[in-house]
Amino acid sequence: MNCAVLQFPGSNCDQDAVKAVAGTLSLKADLVWHETADLNAYDLIIVPGGFSYGDYLRAGAIARFSKAMQATVAAAERGAYVLGICNGFQILTEAGLLPGALRRNDHRQFRCDMVELEVVNGATDFTRAYEKARVTIPIAHGEGNYYVDDEMLKRLEENQQIVFRYASEQSPNGSVANIAGVINERGNVLGMMPHPERAVSERLGSTDGISLFRSILTSWRDGHAS
Repeated sequence: MNCAVLQFPGSNCDQDAVKAVAGTLSLKADLVWHETADLNAYDLIIVPGGFSYGDYLRAGAIARFSKAMQATVAAAERGAYVLGICNGFQILTEAGLLPGALRRNDHRQFRCDMVELEVVNGATDFTRAYEKARVTIPIAHGEGNYYVDDEMLKRLEENQQIVFRYASEQSPNGSVANIAGVINERGNVLGMMPHPERAVSERLGSTDGISLFRSILTSWRDGHAS
């Protein structure tokens, strides 16, 4: 499986993602600059966290127009896996790869903490390796308040597209229905605000991100088995 991690001006979690792929899957992930227009060689594209283009206008609004994101949209259409983390999730919604929008946290504060998540759908290509219903993953965001209208929320629930929810009754950001991560209808694009790449070592406080990366590799291998 060939992996790419996009780099935008303002990305700050790209190296974390590269190291997570190496540490959990023993695979090398290429850092791909935002002006790259061809991602046909990659089976997994990670859109990392940070503040792409300084989050001017709003988070992810400028990054969606980059050559690399246009190539990411094309890659998703051909079936490649796309994982958007934090700012990457924001970019995926702006690019139309995922429904909804990410707004300012309802308390208007940047929140950096370890949070407990409920694995709502453990049968996706991103979660099939999880053996427990609750996991601990860190967050670090000021605009993680996920919003969809009632009609779209019903659609997400009916299609089982809600993958992660904040387990606490009070979400850390005010997200609709405590949503922390969703997939597209096809099931090959996941966006989530928590950082699984920062939960791959006991030194980091949690290893619950490992299963997400292993799920992707297992799913890819199953899809390419002869």
